[in-house]
Amino acid sequence: MGGLSLWHWIIVLLVVLILFGRGRISEIMGDFGKGIKSFKEGINEESGDRHTATPVTPPVQIAPQPVGAVEPIVPPVVTPAAPVAVPVSTPAPSATDHPKTGV
Repeated sequence: MGGLSLWHWIIVLLVVLILFGRGRISEIMGDFGKGIKSFKEGINEESGDRHTATPVTPPVQIAPQPVGAVEPIVPPVVTPAAPVAVPVSTPAPSATDHPKTGV
């Protein structure tokens, strides 16, 4: 369902052979092999350079501080603000409101 079976891969291979031809695919694979070979040679040269270079001195270790010299971390104290009184306004009477009925 989600994977490709052997027949799918055979059909894909045939389509690639038809599109590119046998000669072009062999050229591509030859170039790919040369690239891998040059990559391996570069890695071997780099690792050889590491062994012949001057050794690196190890980093200096920092002496540990005594436990009593460390100040404790204290969170800041936040005081709540005083509540603010908000005036409440009543809606103004409209022209349609009757003073006697309130409607």
